[in-house]
Amino acid sequence: MKQAEFKKRRAALMKQIGKGNIAIIASAPHQTRNRDVHYPYRQDSDFYYLTGFNEAESLAVFIPGREQGEYVLFCREFDQTKALWEGAHAGLEGATKHYEADDSFPIDDLDDILPGMLENKGKVFYPMGKDSELDHKLLDWINNIRKQSRSGVTAPGELVSLEHVLHEMRLFKSPEELKLMRRAADVSARAHVRAMQACKPGLYEYQVEAELIHEFIQDGLRAVAYPSIVAGGKNACVLHYIENKDKLQKGDLLLIDAGVECDHYAADITRTFPVSGKFSEPQRLLYQLVLDAQAAALERIRPGIAWNKAHEASVDVLTKGLVELGLLKGRVKKLIKDEKYKQFYMHRIGHWLGMDVHDVGDYKIKDDWRLLEPGMVLTVEPGLYVPADCDSVDKQWRGIGIRIEDDVLVTKDGHEILTHGVPKSIAAIEALMQGG
Repeated sequence: MKQAEFKKRRAALMKQIGKGNIAIIASAPHQTRNRDVHYPYRQDSDFYYLTGFNEAESLAVFIPGREQGEYVLFCREFDQTKALWEGAHAGLEGATKHYEADDSFPIDDLDDILPGMLENKGKVFYPMGKDSELDHKLLDWINNIRKQSRSGVTAPGELVSLEHVLHEMRLFKSPEELKLMRRAADVSARAHVRAMQACKPGLYEYQVEAELIHEFIQDGLRAVAYPSIVAGGKNACVLHYIENKDKLQKGDLLLIDAGVECDHYAADITRTFPVSGKFSEPQRLLYQLVLDAQAAALERIRPGIAWNKAHEASVDVLTKGLVELGLLKGRVKKLIKDEKYKQFYMHRIGHWLGMDVHDVGDYKIKDDWRLLEPGMVLTVEPGLYVPADCDSVDKQWRGIGIRIEDDVLVTKDGHEILTHGVPKSIAAIEALMQGG
């Protein structure tokens, strides 16, 4: 992503912060995997959103109206030895030259420099509670400034949640962000197609997962957006199953929930299909019911419609269908009111999607479900899960878990399905798996 995009975001943030105030945000730390080995580094989404800077031990400061420059970046100084062992890093010069910071300072000098930037500021916009060590430092700096009141220096009088401002910005995706999300969606879609084509009885779940990862990396995207779910048979009834270790059995369904990340932007796709390439009649009936529920939900994805309407539509379709198939008994309206459907459909219709797979943004505003607006991206993912030990239903339904999930952009006229590249109709899935 070009630096112009980050610059535009910083300008929008500082406009909301206002002169006389300051915002502070720190990078993500390295996470230890074991002993002296770290997990692959993944930058904090909020920090990256504003800076594009992908290094640990960094801190960004935004000071609207500061004469010496409004955007200050504290980071590691360039270290030739470190570069030899671990690779290139920006250093102070790179922070200003390549990442367009107005000013840069060594992170080791933070205690000496940042307190002076806090002086005479009214509000500090800051993600309190995210980094306990930095929380304590910030409070100490503010308390020390208060002690200088006799010299005419004032301390900030208010701490304000930076997330409240920043996450509302992140909820609406720019054209540049959508380019990345479309690429993540396209690559993820190809991976799902590859998995469908490779699937057959006798393979292990992890072998199908390997097909997904192969496609991700072949396309140059090395980070999964979240641990892949590859759940055969009754494992699909465990919503966050990630062990991916069992052998695929003839006659079972396979549920795959997987997506890749493209420059910090996630895709999130779920498809469910028959291991042997052909749905049994009970599987076909439940699958079509979930597909119909998704179609009903998608009809509610357009500007001006409340977030919850899509979920309500899916609940209505699924509950009616469960009654018709005999899995639930009673009047549909009362079953919905009493939430009886939740024994088979226990999650909501979806979530925001962006730099995080469960992305930021409020779902309600002042206790009311917010209205959808162009630029929002969300998932639409109804499902049905009938545990193998569910003795309240006929045996033919037991052990079937189905979810169908797509990534959807709200447009000015309706919506766009970003993940359209994976088949989801019964006929298209069976044709693909049987070589069509």
